[in-house]
Amino acid sequence: MRKVTIEMGYRSGITVNHYLGRSKGGGYFVTAPARQFMEELGWRLKSSHIEEWNMPISVTTSGRFRDKKNTPDLSNLSKVILDGIQDLTGVNDQNFRWRDGTISWEKTMEPMLTITVAEKH
Repeated sequence: MRKVTIEMGYRSGITVNHYLGRSKGGGYFVTAPARQFMEELGWRLKSSHIEEWNMPISVTTSGRFRDKKNTPDLSNLSKVILDGIQDLTGVNDQNFRWRDGTISWEKTMEPMLTITVAEKH
């Protein structure tokens, strides 16, 4: 079973509730912080060639945050994370299986997401 784990700093504005902005014409667009996060994640996974892995692919996300007040629901990160992987690897997100990982709090550390992508047997 192939697996890759990536740690990325957590940025506010990447949850499903906040990643889209609205244009003056009424349309929607992905905000700059969300787009930047998605692109960085996709490029960091691209070299793993997950498009060659057995499907479905498990995506588990855990988080370390400063306090409970500023902790997102991990499931609300799924849209941005799965779309980021899809956009740069070409693997359709219908082939991903999302899993919430663990949450921890550390006031002195920067917020961090640990994203594990694993092949199924």
